[in-house]
Amino acid sequence: MSDIPEGLKYTEEHEYVRETEAADEFVVGITDYAQGELGDVVFVELPSPGDSFARMDVFGTIEAVKAVSDLYSPLSGEVVAINEALDDDPGLVNSDPYGEGWMVRIRARDMSELDGLLSDTDYSGHIEA
Repeated sequence: MSDIPEGLKYTEEHEYVRETEAADEFVVGITDYAQGELGDVVFVELPSPGDSFARMDVFGTIEAVKAVSDLYSPLSGEVVAINEALDDDPGLVNSDPYGEGWMVRIRARDMSELDGLLSDTDYSGHIEA
């Protein structure tokens, strides 16, 4: 069974959004379910800080032994930081997707977009469907 932490928001495409200490900034990564479906992650291509994306724009790719998948921005906004540790150890996505395996930090442009994301309960139902 996949780990689905409470208090995060999720997309149907298997990204999560976690609040930070800054009211308008959020950490984005892929869920435990997604990393499990992909298998061993061997490469993550991320945007540069300062890049902006609309909600559900592709912001990067993740390459695993089984497949290459697009990464979708759950919120409109600007990338303020990327997880550079993934350059040297992309396997962090597998071992700790909600912690050390995070991907980008985004400054949200439209906080109301959070309302369009799934709760942990809704996401759990989505992956079990």
